[in-house]
Amino acid sequence: MRSDIFVYTSLQDPRAQPLIEELGREYESRYGDFYLQESGVPEIQRYPAEVFTPAQGGNFLLLLRSGHAVAGGAFKRLDANTAEFKRIWTDSRLRRQGLASSVLAELEAQALRQGYQRVFLTTGFRQPEAVGLYLGHGYQRLFDPRADLQALRKLPFEKHLTSVPSSHAHRPSTNALQASQLARA
Repeated sequence: MRSDIFVYTSLQDPRAQPLIEELGREYESRYGDFYLQESGVPEIQRYPAEVFTPAQGGNFLLLLRSGHAVAGGAFKRLDANTAEFKRIWTDSRLRRQGLASSVLAELEAQALRQGYQRVFLTTGFRQPEAVGLYLGHGYQRLFDPRADLQALRKLPFEKHLTSVPSSHAHRPSTNALQASQLARA
C-alpha cells in the first residue's frame, strides 16, 4: 500500500529541492542555452517563490510518498479569473505511474477552490510528453500544431474549469489535517 499524500507548502520546502533541482537539469539537457539567450535567466529561476503562495494568489504542491517528494507543481495568479500552472514535474525514476495526472487534477481542484475559472499554461517545444498530458486532460492548444514549434518556443494551453474532478486513478489522499501537519513537519 502506497502512502501518497498531497501537501501544500512553499518552493523553499527542503522536500521540494530534489525535484526542483532535477527539473532544472532537465530544462538544461533539453534546451541548453536556448532559453538563456532569450532572457539571460535559467527557466527554473524565472519566478520568485513568493508568486506561488496563497498571499499572491498562487500555491505550491508536493505529492509525497512515504514522506519523500515524488511529484509536484505550482500555480500563480495570471489575472483575477486565471491561474497559470508552472513546474509540474515527476521524479524521473517514477514516471508512467499517473503521478503527473494526479498533480494536475489536484492543482485544478485547488485553483477552483481559490476561485479561478480558467487555467493557462505553457510548455516547451521539446516536451512532447507534457503536450500529451495536457491534451489528455482537456486542455486546448492556443497555437497551431502545424507551425514551427521551435520558432514558437513556448506552447500555450488553456482549460476552463467547471467543477472539481470527481475521481482520478492513483489519486492520493488530500486530508487537510494530514497535509497541514506534514507541511509543518
